[in-house]
Amino acid sequence: MATQRHGIVPGDESSIHDEPHVEGRRVTVRVVQARVEERGDDPERVADQLGLDIASVYEALAYYHNNPEEMRAVERRHDEALAAAKRRSDLSPSVSR
Repeated sequence: MATQRHGIVPGDESSIHDEPHVEGRRVTVRVVQARVEERGDDPERVADQLGLDIASVYEALAYYHNNPEEMRAVERRHDEALAAAKRRSDLSPSVSR
């Protein structure tokens, strides 16, 4: 039986928004964790929806929980980017009189 290698690329080695992601895929650890633990989706369903094998889903969840400081930093960067985007979209164009 062939053994598959599963892994997570750490954020400092990642080209995907400096976020840890599933090796060989553009699926971030944060996306997997949010779907399983925040939305309550079944890990098998998440694997199917994201085109992952189930081991990669559990590897992403384990990485999330084993690296809390890194994941908090990722969340902060994400929240700051969202806030900046909201500020830009809330700006009203100047009105000439």
